[in-house]
Amino acid sequence: MRISVIGCGYLGAVHAACMAKLGHEVVGIDVDERRIGDLQAGRAPFFEPGLPELLAEVQATGRLSFSTEMDDAAGAGVHFVCVGTPQRKGEYAADLRYVDAAFASLAAHLRPGDVVVGKSTVPVGTAARLAADLAGTAPEAVLAWNPEFLREGFAVADTLHPDRFVYGVPAGGTGTAAAAALDEVYAAPLADGTPRLVTDYATAELVKTAANSFLATKISFINAMAELCDAAGADVTVLADAIGLDERIGRRFLNAGIGFGGGCLPKDIRAFMARAGELGADQALTFLREVDAINMRRRTRVVEMTRELCGGSLLGKRITVLGAAFKPDSDDVRDSPALSVAAQLQLQGATVTVTDPEALANAKTRFPELTYDPVPETAIAGAHALLLLTEWRQYTSLDPAAVGAQVAERNILDGRNVLDPAAWRAAGWKYKGIGRP
Repeated sequence: MRISVIGCGYLGAVHAACMAKLGHEVVGIDVDERRIGDLQAGRAPFFEPGLPELLAEVQATGRLSFSTEMDDAAGAGVHFVCVGTPQRKGEYAADLRYVDAAFASLAAHLRPGDVVVGKSTVPVGTAARLAADLAGTAPEAVLAWNPEFLREGFAVADTLHPDRFVYGVPAGGTGTAAAAALDEVYAAPLADGTPRLVTDYATAELVKTAANSFLATKISFINAMAELCDAAGADVTVLADAIGLDERIGRRFLNAGIGFGGGCLPKDIRAFMARAGELGADQALTFLREVDAINMRRRTRVVEMTRELCGGSLLGKRITVLGAAFKPDSDDVRDSPALSVAAQLQLQGATVTVTDPEALANAKTRFPELTYDPVPETAIAGAHALLLLTEWRQYTSLDPAAVGAQVAERNILDGRNVLDPAAWRAAGWKYKGIGRP
């Protein structure tokens, strides 16, 4: 099939490359000339494992191209809209300017029978509004909503081998045709047994935000338990193991730490609350306010724990933060708990150095006042405390004895509960985890 992908940010670039891998002829469209230049040259404009190799592979086949001109989308039978929906400044609601602009620009190039597929995470009701707009500008095209479920660090695998497909389509023959077109696009993973659900627009829109809200709730729940464990002298890691054995609960996402961040969970749960309020159903999601509050409170708590680890004062202390990205295998620093903690520590008198294998360039843009060092050994040298805040493999495998020879004082805060406390204490370190005695 001939496919266009509108928006070549994180979602769109991965989707375009993966659709070409599946055998389709794909053109990616974006207004960012620098981003398109990188992609045309086979360079991924962000860090995502496996994507550079995939870009090189599919561009060599001639099936994948990129452009800044919407005219080049003309002739495609299926158009995926993959633009961002950031949080509005000063509000919880999602900013739909980029989605609306993409649809408006694309409409002039649609032919009868074309299928426009929304993949952006949008407030419920957006698809119905956009479908009504299309009915006026391109009445013989049809809109489908096909939410994405990518995990940063695993985006290529999640696109080529997803755990489910959800199609939101209109009732009747046009909806049947749209679903058939998506079945053709995804023929390979469907043949491998990927389950598929066909539903209405509103349900499809709710799937992503509902899933993210559930995951955020699970993470904040175990972090709330960590607060209780700190007060009671219990061990949250063992508690999580015990309750995770209940198959109704499960162990995944029951890892206490400094909380969640990134470009999805925080802004999605806030937009979910905002949209519920607009629909008059705000009482249904009031619990998400506490989920968000618990998550933000973790960052303040980590600052307090660092002060305690340093003997009660941060003034003049050299602190090394291991990790800037919100999660490992990513260079994404949007709403990064690690960077938030680093900035708070510096404001309270510490000298903070941040190291990360991939995210420092993005981190410098967000927090230029911090000191950054790409070499862990020099970042660690002379530190009074180490904070492991992003669980990159090179940090979780550090040798406590070797690291101990480089620091001024052997204090470590394990913000992700991924280190062996006994090994670090045996090497003379004052170790502090999250919710661990």
